[in-house]
Amino acid sequence: MPSAELIRIVSRSSPMALAQVERVRAELAVLHPGIRTEVVPVTTSGDRWMGDLSMLGGKGAFTKEVDAALLAGEADLAVHCVKDVPADRPLPAGTVFAAFLKRDDVRDALVHPTGLTLDQLPEGARIGTSSVRRVAQLAVSHPHLVCVPMRGNANRRLEKLAAGEADALLLAVSGLERIGQPERISEILSVEAMCPPIGAGVLALQCREEDSTTIGAVTGLGDADAWRETTAERMFLHVLQGHCNSPIAGYAKAERDGRLSLRARVFSPDGKTVLDAHEWAGPLDPATLGTSVAVALLRQGARELIDTIPH
Repeated sequence: MPSAELIRIVSRSSPMALAQVERVRAELAVLHPGIRTEVVPVTTSGDRWMGDLSMLGGKGAFTKEVDAALLAGEADLAVHCVKDVPADRPLPAGTVFAAFLKRDDVRDALVHPTGLTLDQLPEGARIGTSSVRRVAQLAVSHPHLVCVPMRGNANRRLEKLAAGEADALLLAVSGLERIGQPERISEILSVEAMCPPIGAGVLALQCREEDSTTIGAVTGLGDADAWRETTAERMFLHVLQGHCNSPIAGYAKAERDGRLSLRARVFSPDGKTVLDAHEWAGPLDPATLGTSVAVALLRQGARELIDTIPH
């Protein structure tokens, strides 16, 4: 086992994932100048596979190999985008989230080569995205646009855009910022125009639950608001039991006065059915808020809607 002075960080090997690790290393260096870190990169099945994610078991395709390295003792800390970590099932036995970092921008961005906005795109313009959440919402707001499947990390998608495989892309604002290309953004979409995915903009630090040394070292990197928001969102998704083909969106917001709200939506894939719920926590803890919003959507028929979608 490594000494307490060294923390081995496992991560996906994409440019964005490695940039996220560098953020963790930098913040850890400020908090604990005496601790050294090294990166253990892995390529996940989700990174290798360019087809339908549901054929690989959904979002877990981006975390399975990372989890395995952590559990095998090949690394001490994993850095995840929370939106890529399945919430319909528990974390792998023996692991725990030690911290959620301060949240980045949760919004989506349009990337167009000449800077057009979504409303300016002509009929039939091709939008590169494989996100069922984005496809459903575009079907509601911009039915004249055509979504073309496009997977791969953000850098790879930008290359595909340049190669003419789409006329524009929808990408996360936080992702473009992490890879140092925010200038590619043509338009930032409001959360009303494009409701974010659960866990948007949050990086999670995962450890083995018995590794008190590493947990103790990284807990101080956590942000209280990010913890409350993420806890509410992930409990919402857990209760809803959505699968990777379910167009589900939502975000919690912690106000400066301590209040917490959660807005969530469930769509049919064609966008013709939209279920909507928005609640404030009041005296509720974050997990109870997430449960309450999920129950509100289940009462509107979310279970039946989700179960009719093939996966």
